[in-house]
Amino acid sequence: MLKATLRSFLAHKGRLLLSALAVILSVAFVAGSLIFSDTVARTFDRLFASTSADVTVEPKEDLDEAIPSGQTPTIPASLADRVSKVDGVARTRIDAAVDNITVVDSENDSVGPTTGAPTIATNWLVTDRSPVELTSGHAPRGKGQALLDADTADKKDVEIGDTLTVLAAPGSFKVEIVGIVTFTTTNPGAALVYLDTPTAQRELLGDKDAATGISVDAAAGVSDTVLKRRVAAELGSGYDLKTADEQADSAASELGGFLDVIKYVMLGFAGIAVLVGIFLIVNTFSMLIAQRTRELGLLRALGADRRQVRRSVLTEAVLLGVVGSTVGLAVGIGLAAGLIELMGLLGMNLKSTEMVIGWATPVASYLVGVGVTFVAAYLPARRAAQVSPMAALADAEIAGVGRPLKVRALIGSVVALAGAAALVGCATSEKTSSAASLLGLGLVLTLIATVIAGPLLVRPVIRVLGGAFPAVFGSIGRMSQRNALRNPRRTGATAAALMVGLALVTGMSVASASMTKSFDQQIDRTLGADFVVQNSNFIPFSKEITDKVRDTEGAGLVVRQRFTPVKVAMPDGKSVETTAAGYDKRLDDVARITYVAGGSAQALAPGNIAMERDFADKHEVRVGDRLPVEFPGGRRTELTVGALTNQEGAEGFGVEGGLFFGIGTVEEYVPGGQESAVYVNAASGTEPDALRDRLEKSLDPYPQVQVRDQADYKELIREQIAVMLYLVYALLGLAIIIAVLGVVNTLALSVVERTREIGLLRAIGLARRQLRRMIRLESVVIAVFGALLGLALGLVWGVSAQQVLALQDMKAFAIPWTTVIAVVVGSVVVGLAAALLPALRASRMNVLAAIAHE
Repeated sequence: MLKATLRSFLAHKGRLLLSALAVILSVAFVAGSLIFSDTVARTFDRLFASTSADVTVEPKEDLDEAIPSGQTPTIPASLADRVSKVDGVARTRIDAAVDNITVVDSENDSVGPTTGAPTIATNWLVTDRSPVELTSGHAPRGKGQALLDADTADKKDVEIGDTLTVLAAPGSFKVEIVGIVTFTTTNPGAALVYLDTPTAQRELLGDKDAATGISVDAAAGVSDTVLKRRVAAELGSGYDLKTADEQADSAASELGGFLDVIKYVMLGFAGIAVLVGIFLIVNTFSMLIAQRTRELGLLRALGADRRQVRRSVLTEAVLLGVVGSTVGLAVGIGLAAGLIELMGLLGMNLKSTEMVIGWATPVASYLVGVGVTFVAAYLPARRAAQVSPMAALADAEIAGVGRPLKVRALIGSVVALAGAAALVGCATSEKTSSAASLLGLGLVLTLIATVIAGPLLVRPVIRVLGGAFPAVFGSIGRMSQRNALRNPRRTGATAAALMVGLALVTGMSVASASMTKSFDQQIDRTLGADFVVQNSNFIPFSKEITDKVRDTEGAGLVVRQRFTPVKVAMPDGKSVETTAAGYDKRLDDVARITYVAGGSAQALAPGNIAMERDFADKHEVRVGDRLPVEFPGGRRTELTVGALTNQEGAEGFGVEGGLFFGIGTVEEYVPGGQESAVYVNAASGTEPDALRDRLEKSLDPYPQVQVRDQADYKELIREQIAVMLYLVYALLGLAIIIAVLGVVNTLALSVVERTREIGLLRAIGLARRQLRRMIRLESVVIAVFGALLGLALGLVWGVSAQQVLALQDMKAFAIPWTTVIAVVVGSVVVGLAAALLPALRASRMNVLAAIAHE
């Protein structure tokens, strides 16, 4: 049996090739993601371990910033002297580093990275743990001198002697580049600017006596843990102390978020490849077993029992999995190398020679590859074991032709009802978390139900889709329609591969279109200013920019917006950490807010706070209540609830709870904060278009901020949502590639299966062109059937997802008809493309050889 199995595998290797491609793709994405993330993690672990001080002293941060406030937490620089006297301290260094700056050249073009990596300015100190070394020029000496890293200098054509402008929180200042530093370790992609320590304290922190941290080196024989304990005893509990290992772990965990995004995206591609590949493999083995009915019958007649036949088929599947996994692992290594090169183009200089291939990578690769093929081939293997020895005497098939679909109908109905119940529960749920969980359950169940019940829909749907074929294409059209109807299970499984990707893209397109429409309505409903001056992603900017806006000719009312993290003790006994916003007076002139109690005067009054009504009701808050509020740095006060709002979807005024108050409260309890946005109205007699031109001219030296009106805001939201859609479209592209392979595989095996039939048709006068057309029409009708299933399922998913969005006040619903039409048209193209090779092969058959085919 083993010899027969190996010979069978080698005899059908061509027919198994397309199935192997699905395995290769899924394994490649799994292996590539693991290798890339392991390589980056190992590289940065070495970087952090080699550059971290033995002990670092930093400001204690009790509140997380969901939206940046612009405040740079600092500690007194004089702590360095106190720490230096602690037993076991060899030396201390003051750190003055910020990553919220922008650097521009003489033409006001940004010198920083364009990939989202920060521009870091810090003080220059020569230590054996510095990530860079001075390779040309000299160290900065006093105000007006700076160093720049070599990678940034090369990319931006900056040379020694050039003058740059640094836009920092306290204000802007000019520096002359007097030296270039080169990374001695991995360049994480950031731009680095070095100043001397007094200049960094004064210009970056706005305080010559402040520091962002103290780096402490241990004396010989003193461990980091012991030194940390001694320093903590000297300073008390008001600071955050970390050993070198803890500092490295903290930095690595921050990097981990970035790595997780890449890993999960690639694993998402792998998941799609696995899911769609299962349909392809099931179809392949089902058709191969159908074509080998007589062969399997002979094996049974010669004494092979059912278990041996089943084991033979599963062994072929395992061999396919092993071959596909081996090739996929090699392709994954190449994919990881490509990602490493791509990171180099984006500024993160990794070395492919230091690629990390841990034991988990090949293990995961073979588990995925072999596991997928084994699971997918199990049902066909069971059917193979049911072949009777008498099948050797007849030209019979066990492909499922004519077998009743009652069991499928029953199981599919039960699963569909369970999925529908989950989606109905999602639509009626009042909690976002419950609705999201029910949505996920409903998606899985309805997908399974559609896959199970798909063959039941083949005959009624394809009769409609191909109804016009006999009238338009004559007997050729009738035969193509009947070929698609011949085996509903095979047609359903082939269409299911295409259905999965199209259902995903349709559902996400409906959700994204609904989100876009909701945000458009929210912007129309809430934004009343002529213009908003704002950085991308709510990154704050300095008061200097606000002053420039105020000084612009034609600028009338200017209202500032600042964000700050807060912790509010509620009457129901709960403490809520969220982000609150601060605004200038006359907020009503730049924003449309619906109040259910009080108004802007009460909300922005000193000592007051406003919040969203539903949030207040949830925590038993009433107007007039005094709430304890904690700000960053441990500053505390009590604020009176002055107003309640109905901010349906107006998340721009806060995050959870829609909290806001007068900007004086922010200035008092969050000193050093910066503006997140500035709302501007044109002065009387000034046209908005004229003001926009003047604002853009005034702000030309500040490339980090943009002037936007309502239309610009809407376009910005669309662009951000489009990023998510691009990922979905990429997943769709991969799914379609594998689905096309599935259709090609099905048609190719179908052509082999119908060799004698094709020969007879050719013998009675069917032309080559007619034969090719028949196969193309069969392919198109299968592809369109899969597309319609995907559209129907995706629309149901999209409607259900919109109900979850509605719980977040995104209540608008939209169907992207352009996408729907494109999917239908695209499915026709997919069908035509998939039929090219099988149709060409069929048309080239020798008629007599085909008739004599066994």
